[in-house]
Amino acid sequence: MYISVWSWFIICFMLLGTWSTTQAQPLERYSFRRGLMGTQFTVTLYAPDSLTAQRVYAQVSARMDTLNTILSDYLDGSEINRLSQSSGSKQAVPVSAELFDILQKGCRIAHQSGGRFDPTIGPLSQLWRRAVRQRTFPPAKERRQARRAVGYRLIRLDTVRRTVRLLRPRMRLDVGGIGQGFAVDEAGRVLRAASISRFLLDLGGDVLAGDPPPERPQGWRVDMGSGTNARPDPADTLIIYLKNGAITTSGDTYRHLDLNGRRYSHIMNPRSGLGLTHFVRTTVLAPDGYRADALTKVFSLSRGLLSYWGPNKRLARRFPGIQVWVVEQKKGRLLRWQSTR
Repeated sequence: MYISVWSWFIICFMLLGTWSTTQAQPLERYSFRRGLMGTQFTVTLYAPDSLTAQRVYAQVSARMDTLNTILSDYLDGSEINRLSQSSGSKQAVPVSAELFDILQKGCRIAHQSGGRFDPTIGPLSQLWRRAVRQRTFPPAKERRQARRAVGYRLIRLDTVRRTVRLLRPRMRLDVGGIGQGFAVDEAGRVLRAASISRFLLDLGGDVLAGDPPPERPQGWRVDMGSGTNARPDPADTLIIYLKNGAITTSGDTYRHLDLNGRRYSHIMNPRSGLGLTHFVRTTVLAPDGYRADALTKVFSLSRGLLSYWGPNKRLARRFPGIQVWVVEQKKGRLLRWQSTR
């Protein structure tokens, strides 16, 4: 049977159209939510069908559970707590890739920030948690003893053998100030490995975004509130359109201790062993979750408008690719500072 060149062209065109339609399968939006690490974990993603979305979410959820058993200092049998029990023994302890990675990142930020962030703050954070539960101030003597066991320079990391040594007795690791950001980074890797590129992850306010949703190419809309816990200011909400980046806000709006007429934030100063007593709300935009998470604590520890224009400005230069917003209440006034990216 003879088929003309024109007929072949029409057949090929029709087959190409069918192939293109199959390849350009529309994506649907799916959302999942669960409790995790003492807070809420929300996953929003775009997938071709519900079975794919459910399968990928199950992979993400399993990964997060694994990280929790490694990094949570609230779990008696967690890997990080077992490592803390080796402190002062001079023993080089082999650890998982995840624990080594987060300690390496935490120590790097501790060094860059001059100790404003410290992954060895565990002895002090244990005291402060007890104070919050019992609503009583930790004794000065106990705080002095705990401070002696705190210091990121007391960790030895061997990158060749992937081992960790904790040089001083009674050291206790606490990566809570970086752990949620680290976890959303890992969740993002799971999604990308499963060919899911359009997603938004929110773990208790630590937000990580992938590619933007199809209907909003400028990015995922993220609203970061401003004002104070006593005087919220909806008109001053920071609106960010986020894509392929992370953002976190820290402050004392929801987590604090009121004692003897003073309010103490959940954000702890590693040097004093106490929660901050001045209102400060810090937002950090960064390329990844672990930096956004840790740096909100770093920039919350400097106070006063002059310090924002001085040390904070110099500090921001140590962390390229980030942007910082700080709101502080001082003598009844709200002072604001914003870094340049």
